[in-house]
Amino acid sequence: MIDAYEDPGTPDCRGGGRYLWWLVRCQPGRSAAGALLGSTWMVLLAATPYLMARAIDEGLEPGDMGALAGWSAALFAVGSFNAWLSIMRHRTMTRVRMDANFRTVKVVVGHAVRLGAALSRRAGAGEVVTIGVGDVQTIAQSLTVVGPGVGAVVAYLTVAGLLLSVSTVIAAVVLLGIPVIVLVVGPLLARLQGTETEYRERQGVLTARIADLAGGLRVLNGLGGKGLFADAFHRDSQRLRSQGYRVGAVTSWVQALGVGLPTLFMAVVTWLAARLAARGDITVGELVSVYGYVAVLVGPVAFWVECGYQISRGLVAARRVVRFLRLEPAADTGTRDAPAEPSVLHDPVSGVRVRPGRLTALAGARPADCAAVLDRLGRYAPSAATWGGVPLDEIALAQVRQRILVADHEADLFAGPLRELVGGGDEETIGRAVRAAVAEDIVQGLPDGLDSTIDAQGRNISGGQRQRVRLVRALAADPEVLLAVEPTSALDAHTEARVAERLRAARAGRTTVLTTTSPLVLDHADVVLHLVDGKVAAAGSHRELLDTEPGYRALVARDTETADTDTADTVNTDTADTADTGDHREAVR
Repeated sequence: MIDAYEDPGTPDCRGGGRYLWWLVRCQPGRSAAGALLGSTWMVLLAATPYLMARAIDEGLEPGDMGALAGWSAALFAVGSFNAWLSIMRHRTMTRVRMDANFRTVKVVVGHAVRLGAALSRRAGAGEVVTIGVGDVQTIAQSLTVVGPGVGAVVAYLTVAGLLLSVSTVIAAVVLLGIPVIVLVVGPLLARLQGTETEYRERQGVLTARIADLAGGLRVLNGLGGKGLFADAFHRDSQRLRSQGYRVGAVTSWVQALGVGLPTLFMAVVTWLAARLAARGDITVGELVSVYGYVAVLVGPVAFWVECGYQISRGLVAARRVVRFLRLEPAADTGTRDAPAEPSVLHDPVSGVRVRPGRLTALAGARPADCAAVLDRLGRYAPSAATWGGVPLDEIALAQVRQRILVADHEADLFAGPLRELVGGGDEETIGRAVRAAVAEDIVQGLPDGLDSTIDAQGRNISGGQRQRVRLVRALAADPEVLLAVEPTSALDAHTEARVAERLRAARAGRTTVLTTTSPLVLDHADVVLHLVDGKVAAAGSHRELLDTEPGYRALVARDTETADTDTADTVNTDTADTADTGDHREAVR
């Protein structure tokens, strides 16, 4: 079975079926063992009625106790051996499924890492979560066909051969009846794929909405939009439930027919065999064996239907995984070198021009417009941005990533020691970054300081602390160009003012661009660019714009009023978040 450090291999992404076959080919020995054990186990199940028939015809009916004892001992030996085979078959198939599970997880996680920052732009969080929570298990379960599925085919052919020695008529009925059952169930399996696909899509959308609600619940409360989003979530969940009922209806028919049709078929064959026995065409022992053979066939047929059900669901899940694996990060078409010296960054779309070595602030009524500018300047979105006059898209991506860092205020925080979370640099570098982000109280408040463990997404620290930890990580990287999105939006006014002051000193002589509407931060910027509808409407210092730009003054004044209101509200409603740090203004701007 694949271990934590083994290369999972290159998946076959040409289709869902090919991906499932790739999982089988990745473990050929185990898959072959599962098929062999499953086939032997099912064939020996068919041997039981044969041995019973011999015991009746050669021992019980003529009164030969020696023959009866011999056949009974053989029956016991075969049953015991088959019980052991069943255990080994189950163990082998469990390993097959677990290998497929872990291999798919490694492939998906590895590809998510490869996509990097492009992941959130190419796939929704709900889709990735749905793959990890449901599709991986469904794919693994579908590989059951490797063992019992193959065994069912072998057992079917074996029983048909044994029935030929009893009665040609019964053998013909069995050979023709089983395919008829499969044909009856087949259309339902095709319908199941369609309903299951739609269900998975809706599930991904709803999962994404849950994540959005969980992440922005406090903001929604502050804006009064909690009820609106709750209603939308309620409607989506109702649609998902209705789709789930449709999936359940098809599934129930598949499973009912998988059990009912073989049982009905067994009754028909038994009735036919009883008539032949009454006419003397077959012996009593052969009648018992026919009943046993058909009873044994119920298992393979049920396995076929079950495997068809699992494969249908597995194909749906595999197609989702393949679709995710086909996502590719933006191709690096850049061949030119970045400017040797710090140079001007220019975004023609917005008119933003960032001069090197200065602290530049972007202020706009719509934060998304400002963030879009940083995405273009950081080459996370297609644009005509230039760096030192050279089109950014033509510069080698590795050089752009090495020298330009885009720091998002909602960037992921992975679980682990705080020291590793902020980059794992030397003590001096981390210390400077901690001080610049005014995060000394965070380190001092944790039981083991920098070696303290932080939960995934920083769940064991407050919102303001999480934001400062993200800022520490960005500052510890010490990039030539730092593009920070709302780096102080969750901080109280006192902490925000200290961060603005220290950030300016820490980044002196280096290019820094911030998006913010906080006057406490704007006052420390060398130049402020006021954006209206995503374009630069005015440029100057914070105080110059206050004096000359009514629109800018209204934006900043509204921000100040909001800050005061948010402080009062949050102190009353979120004391748990502020108990340790005093951070009591969430990002509601």
